[in-house]
Amino acid sequence: MQKLTAAEIRERYLKFFERHGHAIVPSSSLVVADDPTLLFANSGMVQFKDTFLGLEKRPYSRATTAQKCLRVSGKHNDLEEVGPSPRHQTFFEMLGNFSFGDYFKAEAIAMAWELLTKEFALPVERLWFTVFEGDAEVPADDEAARLWVENGADPSRVLRFGRKDNFWVMGDTGPCGPCSEITMYIGDDLAKMGPEGVNSDDPDYVEIWNNVFMQYERATMQPLPRPSVDTGMGLERMAMVLQGVHSNYETDLFVRIINSVIAALGSDEAHYRAHFAKYRAIADHARAVAFLIADGVLPGNAGRSYVLRRILRRAAYQGRQIGFERPFLAEVIDTVIAAMGDAYPDLRARRQFILESAYAEERQFLRTLAGGITRLSGVIGQVRAAGGSAIPGADAFVLKDTFGFPLDLTQKVAAEQGLTVDEAGYERAMAEQRERSRAAAKFARGGDVEIWADRGLPATLFTGYADLAHDATILAIVANGDEVASAGAGTQVQVVLDRTPFYAESGGQVGDTGTLGHAAGTVRVDDTQRPAPGLTVHYGTVTSGAIELGQTVSAAVDSARRGDIQRNHTATHLLHRALRDVVGEHAAQAGSLVAPERLRFDFTNNRAVEPAQLREIEARVNAWVRADGKVSWEETSYQEALDHGAIALFGEKYGDRVRMVTIERGGDGSQQTSDGAQPEVGGQPSATSFASRDSRELCGGTHVASTGQIGYVRVVSEGSVGSGIRRIEALTGRGAEQWVEQQAQMLRDLAIRLGVAPALVADRVEQLLAEGRQRQQELDALRGKLARSSVEGLLAQVHREDGVAVLAAAVEVEDVARLREMGDWLRDKLGSGVVVLGAVIAEKPMLLTMVTPDLVAKGYHAGNLVKSLAAMVGGGGGGRPEMAQAGGKDATKLPEAIAQAPALVAGQKKS
Repeated sequence: MQKLTAAEIRERYLKFFERHGHAIVPSSSLVVADDPTLLFANSGMVQFKDTFLGLEKRPYSRATTAQKCLRVSGKHNDLEEVGPSPRHQTFFEMLGNFSFGDYFKAEAIAMAWELLTKEFALPVERLWFTVFEGDAEVPADDEAARLWVENGADPSRVLRFGRKDNFWVMGDTGPCGPCSEITMYIGDDLAKMGPEGVNSDDPDYVEIWNNVFMQYERATMQPLPRPSVDTGMGLERMAMVLQGVHSNYETDLFVRIINSVIAALGSDEAHYRAHFAKYRAIADHARAVAFLIADGVLPGNAGRSYVLRRILRRAAYQGRQIGFERPFLAEVIDTVIAAMGDAYPDLRARRQFILESAYAEERQFLRTLAGGITRLSGVIGQVRAAGGSAIPGADAFVLKDTFGFPLDLTQKVAAEQGLTVDEAGYERAMAEQRERSRAAAKFARGGDVEIWADRGLPATLFTGYADLAHDATILAIVANGDEVASAGAGTQVQVVLDRTPFYAESGGQVGDTGTLGHAAGTVRVDDTQRPAPGLTVHYGTVTSGAIELGQTVSAAVDSARRGDIQRNHTATHLLHRALRDVVGEHAAQAGSLVAPERLRFDFTNNRAVEPAQLREIEARVNAWVRADGKVSWEETSYQEALDHGAIALFGEKYGDRVRMVTIERGGDGSQQTSDGAQPEVGGQPSATSFASRDSRELCGGTHVASTGQIGYVRVVSEGSVGSGIRRIEALTGRGAEQWVEQQAQMLRDLAIRLGVAPALVADRVEQLLAEGRQRQQELDALRGKLARSSVEGLLAQVHREDGVAVLAAAVEVEDVARLREMGDWLRDKLGSGVVVLGAVIAEKPMLLTMVTPDLVAKGYHAGNLVKSLAAMVGGGGGGRPEMAQAGGKDATKLPEAIAQAPALVAGQKKS
C-alpha cells in the first residue's frame, strides 16, 4: 500500500479517470443555485443532477471531479459529532466518477478494482464488497457480485445487504438503483476480521467508496433505456487509509491546521491530547468557514448565512474553552488557505476578504459572548432552583435573538450542565420570524411555476440579442390561471410565443416590456419572466380586439427602455471591473438590479468604500466610456472562459457552454504623463487610466455594442446592506443627464435664494454657518447665565433634616444633560448634603438624586432614594449611592414626590 498525501490522492484519482476517457470537471460552488431542496452541495453528483434527469446535455458522457461538500445535518453530521468522532466533518471533499448513459457496471467495477488494487495498491485481503440482496420489487444485483469476483475479489468477500445500505434513490421520481460499497479493514489483527464488521459501527471497518448504478425509473421501477453511474469516494477517509492512521484528523489534511491552533494558543501536544475534540472541531470548522466565505456566503441570520454563523461561532466558543481570550480563527483559516490554495485557487484570490470577514464575525460574537454566558448561567440557575431539567424555549430564543447564541451552542452549554433545551418552545418562539423569512424568499411570480410546469411546450427561442421586433406564433395563453384559446380586450394574460425578442428577467436584468400586435388585437406587455426552464412568458393586458392560439403577432420590444437597460447593464460590468481594480479582487458581485432608470450593484467588502476610491472608480468607468471600447460576446466552454479570465458569479449555475461578454478598453480615453506613463494617485493608477484590463464576465444579459453608447455614468450612493455587503447605486445615459440637470437647477435655486453667483454658493453657506455657530455660542452663554441665576436662587430652599442639608426642588430644563449639570453645581455649592431635582422632559417626569461623599459614608444612598421617589410618579429606577436618576409616567405627581423627599432622606438616617 502506497502512503500518499491528500493532494497526491486527489491528483491520482482525477488523472486515472482522465486516462479512461473522463473529462475532469472543476468542483461546483458549495452554494447550490437552482435546487431549493439543498442549502449546499453535499455530494459529487449535485452539479450533474439535471444531466442524470435528462434536463441538461453536456459535451461529454464521462466525468470525474473533486467536489467541495458541506453537511450539517443527518445521521453522521450533527455538529456535536464533529470533533469527538474521528471520521465526520462539516466540510469534506468527494472524489467521483460519473457515466451519463455511457459505461455501466462492467466497466465501472473494472476501473474501481484497478484504481484500488493497482493505482493505490490497497491490500486485497483487507477489502470487502457489498451488493444489493434484492427484494420483492427489485431483483438481487447478481451482476455486480459476479463482476467483483471476475475482477479478482474472493467470493466470500462479496456480501449482500438490503435497501437500507445498498439501494439509492434521488426522490419519488427520477433514476434510482442498487449500489455497491467498498469497505476496508484497518484493524491491527487480521485474525479478528470478519463479515460482521461490514456496515457496522466498528471503527476498524471504513467505507471508502460507493458505486451507484442508476438503472430504474423510481416512479415505475422500469429499467432505464440508458443506465448511468455515480460514485463517491471521501478524500478524507481515503487519506486516512493510505496514510495508515485511524482518524481523519491524523491525516495531512488536518494535522497542519491543528498545529496552527496549538501555535496560536501557545499550548502543547499534551494540552491537545487532553482537549482533542475541541481542537478537531476548530480545525474542521475553519475549513468550512474558509470555503463558505470563498463561495460568497457571509454570516447572517437566515439560510446559508445562518449555517455559516453557527459553525464560526461554535468554533469561537470551542476556542474559548481551550484557553483563547482573543479572536484567533483568522490565523487558523490562513493556514487552511495556505494548505488548500493550490487545489482551490479561489481561496487565495479571496484570502484577505475571507480573513477579514471571519475576524469581524468572531470579534462581534466575543463581544456578546460574555453577556450571553451570564444570561444563560442565570437561566440555568433558575431551572435548577425550580427542579427543572430543560431550558425554556423562549429563553433559548432570547439568547439567539439578543446575544447571537445559535440554538446548538445553547444546547452544548446546557448539556455541559446536565440539562436539555425545550426545542418545541424555541420553534414556537421562532415561528413568526421563520414565516417572515419564507415570505421574503418567495418570488413575485412564484405561483406561476405551477401554471406552466409540465405543459409540454417547446423551449422559447430568444432572438433579442440581435432583434427587437419580429413576427412570432402564439403557442399558449393563460388568463385567470387557466389555459384558454383566446382572450378579449381588458383581460390580463400570460402569453407564450415560439420565438421572442423579449428578454425574460434574469441575472439582475429586469424583463422587457412592449407589445404583441395583430390586426385583430393587441397585447401591452408589462413584464417578461421565465417561470419554467426554457419557457419565456409575456405578462400583459389585451388592450384592443382579441388574441387567440396560433395567431402570428408582431412582437416588439420597447426599444427606448431596452436601450436604457442595456446602458445600465454594460455599466454594471465596467463598475465591477473598476471596483476589483481599485478596492481589490475580493469585491465580488453579491447581487444586482439592472433597470431602465438605474443600476444597483451589491458587492462583498467589509468596510465602506472611501470617498477617494469612489471618485477613482467613477472616473475609471467614465474614461472607459469615453474610450468607446467594443462590447462583444461569444459562446465558449465554461473552462475556456475561466482560462481567459472571465468572472463567474458565486451562486450561479453554469452549463458547459456559456456566454462570455467581453468589454475592451478601446482607444485612448485616458491621459498620460509626459514620459508616457499613467499618472498615479495614492499608489494606484490615476482615475484617467480607468482600467488595468478588459472586462470579461459570464452573462446572458443584453448590452450596448460599445461603451460610448452609455454616455455617462454617475455614482449616486454607496452604503451597507448587510454584514460584509456594500451597495453602489448609479445612473447612466438619460438618467444620469436628468440627475446632473436636477443638481444644476438645485444649485441655481440656492444661488438665487442666497443672493450670490452659483460659484459662490459654498462660500456663502460656510459664512452663514459660521454666523450661526457664533450666535449659538452667544445663546448658550446667555442660557448658562440665566441657569446659574436660577440655580443660585434654589440655594434659598435648602432644608436641614437632623443636621443634613436637603435641597429638593422642581426645575425647568430642556434635557437630562442640563438636569445633571444643574445637580452637579448645586452639590458642589452645598459641600455636604442631598440634592433632589425633578423636571418634566419631553412630557415625562424625570428625577435626579445626588449625595455628597461624606453622607454616603454615613449610609445615605441616592439610588434607594430615587427608587422610592420614582414609584410616586409611576416609574422606576436606581443607581449608585452618590448619584441616581429615574423616569416616570405621571408628571402631575412630580410636585408630591419632591415634597416627600426630605422625609425620605430623614428616613434613611433612621434606618
